[in-house]
Amino acid sequence: MPAGTPPVWALPAPPARQRRLGRDEIVAAAMELADEGGTAALTMKAVAARLGPYTPMALYRYVHHKDGLVDLMLDAAAAEVRLPDPAGPDWRAALHDIATGTRWMIKRHPWYAELVHTRPPAGPHAMRRLECMLRILTGRGVEVGRALTFAALLDRHVVGSGVQEAQEARFERLDEPGAFATVRDLAAADGTVPLLTGWLSAPEPAPPDEQFDLGLAMLLDGIEARLP
Repeated sequence: MPAGTPPVWALPAPPARQRRLGRDEIVAAAMELADEGGTAALTMKAVAARLGPYTPMALYRYVHHKDGLVDLMLDAAAAEVRLPDPAGPDWRAALHDIATGTRWMIKRHPWYAELVHTRPPAGPHAMRRLECMLRILTGRGVEVGRALTFAALLDRHVVGSGVQEAQEARFERLDEPGAFATVRDLAAADGTVPLLTGWLSAPEPAPPDEQFDLGLAMLLDGIEARLP
């Protein structure tokens, strides 16, 4: 996508709906395509075809450019994350709920993790989600700049886990039989990694959800240790 295109929120509002075509329908169709085929399937031509007898130019009237469509998709996905009451008594549970809610949203929309850092976080739902995290943290005495750092660390864990799991799932689908055994044999032949070689002989990796929960707990422990 071209760099420097303005976020769709800074551009003129879309025109009135014509027939069955409007911004909501375009965004829903684009999300369905990306859910099914990933970001490679997300083209204006494909979205137009999903909607019916429309041309890509008809879509541009509502989203301005493909980046604008991505802006709208990301914010629609962010709207799926349920936000807790930031004034609630348990700040840790509130941040945990936002992080896990975002994780499950990314499981539904793996493309979100790939695209979220390609566009400015200017969508209304994205900003409300961040505002909620800031209010939770500042309610515990954290100044805003520090709270932004804590929120960014949590989001890096959530989004990074989503990217890694999507890539690993893709690798598992495409991997040739015996590739894992090849890695094990190479480790054994190297001779300098006995612990890794032993583990590879009977691997038992922790499930992704367990790894995610452990990382999130460690981050929340670190934040708690640094509260005023």
